[in-house]
Amino acid sequence: MQTSSTILMVRPANFGFNPETAENNFYQQADTRSSDEINRLAQKEFDGFVFMLRDQGVNVIIEEDTAVPVKLDAIFPNNWFSTHSDGKLILYPMYSHNRRLERRKDLIENLIKRKFKVDEIIDLSFFEEDGQFLEGTGSMVMDHQSKTIFACYSERTHPIPLDYLGKLLGYKIIAFHATQEVQGVISPIYHTNVMMHVGSDIAVVCLDSIPKALEKQAVQKRLTEAGKKVVPITAKQKFHFAGNMLEVGNAGGEKFTVMSESALDSLTIGQIQLIEKYTTIISPAIATIEKLGGGSARCMMAEIFLPHS
Repeated sequence: MQTSSTILMVRPANFGFNPETAENNFYQQADTRSSDEINRLAQKEFDGFVFMLRDQGVNVIIEEDTAVPVKLDAIFPNNWFSTHSDGKLILYPMYSHNRRLERRKDLIENLIKRKFKVDEIIDLSFFEEDGQFLEGTGSMVMDHQSKTIFACYSERTHPIPLDYLGKLLGYKIIAFHATQEVQGVISPIYHTNVMMHVGSDIAVVCLDSIPKALEKQAVQKRLTEAGKKVVPITAKQKFHFAGNMLEVGNAGGEKFTVMSESALDSLTIGQIQLIEKYTTIISPAIATIEKLGGGSARCMMAEIFLPHS
């Protein structure tokens, strides 16, 4: 099952610019507004996003961020845990020290209270001790249908934990290098979900960001073999978060591709028509969250694939 109809989202208490993550997330931009004003704007964008999802029948679980300790990026829960249809819940090793505070036992307990079945919690945070990181479904884009993990290497995505997870899940790893040019400097793309999205029928990918021909071919080949219609996007569109999408569903079986308003505005009519051939688009306006957090719509949604107990 590629698409979940239940999404967990964390409403921010202290959203803001995180200098630790800005070291290698070039999508973040500092802001002169007060921290209270920034958090209020982020909460307003968050609430509007949730409304749009629920309006289409998507089940959204809202967890409130705790004010203490301060967690600037709590709004992006997909980096610290993932859930799986066999009852596994996986915790991930995080690059930024202050983001490790986001791992909350009470959120997991709340899922169990909501009658989700957690058979096994696999904690990979021990990799942090060796400076090895794998930031959940930011570092990886999973195709559950073909049992494939796509991942671009970076300071936040290391081969050892990636291979370890692949063996745990029984998934094939398609790993590659992806780069971008920022102010004339070529650097690794920090998260795979910035440059690609895989849905049930389509895959939106910035193939231009994969410089090695063999790696690019491997990504294309695996997607094509899995029956995905590949929708290429440009590097410029990627900078508008056009790669940062997620397919979600509702109880009626309808499928939606969720992307930010910024991402949608960057797409061509042809690209939009291709996506809309298979899904309905939901596009919240989350400019404050994108600018300061350096993440977009997909990063705000943690899919709940756990079976009900």
